Amino acid sequence: MSKKSLPSIILGAISVFALATIIAFLIPGIRERILWRVDEWRIRIDYALNPPEKSVFVPETAVTINPLPSATPTHTPTPTQTLEASVATPTLQPTATPLPATIKLDGIRYMDQHGLWNYCAPATLAMQLSFWGWQGDREDAGQILKPFEKDKNVMLYEMADFVETQTEYRAILRSGGTIPLLKRLIANGFPVLVEKGVFIRDVSGKNSWMGHYAILNGYDESKSEFLTQDSYFQPDYPLSYINLEQEWRAFNYVFLVVYTSDKEADLMALLQEYSDENQANQIALNKAGEEIYSTEGSENFFSWFNRGTSLVQLQDYAGAAEAYDVAFQVYAQIPENLRPWRTTWYQTGPYFAYFYTGRYQDVINLTSLTIDSATEPYLEENFYWRARANIALGNTQTAIADLHSSLEYHPDFPPSVAMLQQLGIAP
Repeated sequence: MSKKSLPSIILGAISVFALATIIAFLIPGIRERILWRVDEWRIRIDYALNPPEKSVFVPETAVTINPLPSATPTHTPTPTQTLEASVATPTLQPTATPLPATIKLDGIRYMDQHGLWNYCAPATLAMQLSFWGWQGDREDAGQILKPFEKDKNVMLYEMADFVETQTEYRAILRSGGTIPLLKRLIANGFPVLVEKGVFIRDVSGKNSWMGHYAILNGYDESKSEFLTQDSYFQPDYPLSYINLEQEWRAFNYVFLVVYTSDKEADLMALLQEYSDENQANQIALNKAGEEIYSTEGSENFFSWFNRGTSLVQLQDYAGAAEAYDVAFQVYAQIPENLRPWRTTWYQTGPYFAYFYTGRYQDVINLTSLTIDSATEPYLEENFYWRARANIALGNTQTAIADLHSSLEYHPDFPPSVAMLQQLGIAP
């Protein structure tokens, strides 16, 4: 072989490889796999250089309070916001017939979330709807819930709204649920959708905490476990009562029930105190108040966070802000590898609390930390709340840019559309 032919062979090989890559990239299925791998390595590099679990939010105007106050709010609400202190954590009344020791509700079409970006919510809601006869699938739900495919999260209220506006079915969303209540609903023919926090290996290669949805459609008392339809893991995925309660705590024991209008009376009777939203929020508040004293580490963080969330739902924003301040103090003490650093991807209660107590800079600081810690900041709610705080501080142009970012990551996101219209700007 001549010396001149070797470079030609190498150049030819490179050309062939480049041509093969271009051809492969033009094929949709292969292109998506290539893009996924490129994004995965980009995210891994970014997380390695800027570990999000190292970031800690420190409020600028935190209220100094006793680290273990009573379960009643320190702030006195206005008369229209008075909390019913007499409402205790519920004890479900015995039914005329005992609940079965084991049950499985059939009729759910299993759908996984894989092959599409962050498709847990559309897949899970589509499964829950399928039980009632809905013929759609995860992509039908995703077209409305996730118009931008890489949106990091779909909120539970958005899922409930989808059921109410896009289907013939009804939905009810409540906080403060219990294991007995879940079993009671399932035993009477109502699968339940829950939001919980789990440790899963993410695209950065780390086993880290994130929010996750699942359908509970059965239980077995002899094993003390639920049967779940889990879009990430598998159909008929078992989950112990203990593990569910621990994971569920991360989201204030929130649950969503889908039903048909002719079943409404039956469902309300089963829900008992939870049929009233304010009562359910008070139950959740009392539960958080109790768990503040019985938990530690990340579970204590969630107990304080849940206290804040329940107070927001009860419109006691000053009391909520105090609870969130303590929650973030607890967060700073959690070992970095166990920190649930994605919490404000999924829950925006602190923004309500800080905004409505005039702590606009804390809103900006917390939303900015959340946005900056995500390699791909597709978090429309965070941009929206940062915009609101900037408007309150007179930074209108900065706010407008954030509102447009919010709409880029969630086209037609109603709060951002409304805010731009109030500013006299077409979305």
